[in-house]
Amino acid sequence: MAQEIEQEQITAKKKPNRVMPVILGLLLLVGVIFGVKEYIYYSNHEDTDDAQVDGDISPVVARVGGYVDSILFEENQHVSRGQLLVKLDDRDYKVKLEQAMAAQKGATASIGVSQSQIYTTSANSSSAKAQVETAQIKLLQANRDYDRYANLIKDGSITKQQFEQAQVARDAAMAAYQAAKDQYKAAQEQVSGTRNQLNVTNTGVSLKEADVDYAKLQLTYTNIVSPATGIVSKKNIQRGQLVQPGQTLFSIVNNSNLFITANFKETQLVNLKTGEKVNIEVDGLPGQKIEGEVYNFSPATGARFSLLPPDNATGNYVKVVQRVPVKIKIKAGKDIMEKLRPGMSANVSVIYKN
Repeated sequence: MAQEIEQEQITAKKKPNRVMPVILGLLLLVGVIFGVKEYIYYSNHEDTDDAQVDGDISPVVARVGGYVDSILFEENQHVSRGQLLVKLDDRDYKVKLEQAMAAQKGATASIGVSQSQIYTTSANSSSAKAQVETAQIKLLQANRDYDRYANLIKDGSITKQQFEQAQVARDAAMAAYQAAKDQYKAAQEQVSGTRNQLNVTNTGVSLKEADVDYAKLQLTYTNIVSPATGIVSKKNIQRGQLVQPGQTLFSIVNNSNLFITANFKETQLVNLKTGEKVNIEVDGLPGQKIEGEVYNFSPATGARFSLLPPDNATGNYVKVVQRVPVKIKIKAGKDIMEKLRPGMSANVSVIYKN
């Protein structure tokens, strides 16, 4: 009996083991299929998991200072472009506008005064001109009388006293004529000076009008409106708070203009072109396939835009593969776009043509 059992064991050991070759064959076949599949896939795909959802985030900054009178929105509320969100206390700016308008009225009234002065000086100039013409006629007559008396005194027809009177009359007429011309010249200069004063006054009125426009503009800045359509976020103001010009009050996330920023290695850019189809998977939307399109490429690597860009001329040089940001447009419906948020991580796969 023992010999029979031992004989069966020897016989079992001599039988060939056919399971292991089958398993190894199957593993080899799976490996070949997987390798071929991966080769085919990566022959026209470029993948990266260094990608995220991006969008336009508009910080809203106060242009004028003042106390917050009212806040007309809630955190994370959807708002439209031009919608009134914050109102500052505008009483000080209304007073400044009234002051500017009063100054403008005063400057405008001074124009009328200057114009009246121009009319007056012009009338004086016309009168002075008439006096010059009158004095000129009198001088002409006095010269004629003098010449006539000069001829008469030679033959003794008149007395010396009469001749001297004619001479005095001529000199007086000459002096009166010169005085009239000087007065006319002064009147003309006065008219010119008044016109220059009117030009100065007009310039002053223009400045006052500019002050009024500036005051109106400052008053409008007390109403803070949304610069874009999107969602309000990062609200850091409260009612009654004093804000300063240039202070950031909140931000608007434009969720209608979202895109993907994918940071590809520089060695992956060889086959990438604008317009190529992209498959997108966002970590926040597992299982959701999103299509996209390569839009453009960054003009420099991400390291060049960093706060401290690397300088290979200093220290020991170690070659590091750089990454270039690529902007990808998202082609998805409204329901998906509303779920996306800037900063979400994503995986992208660009399908290119050889």
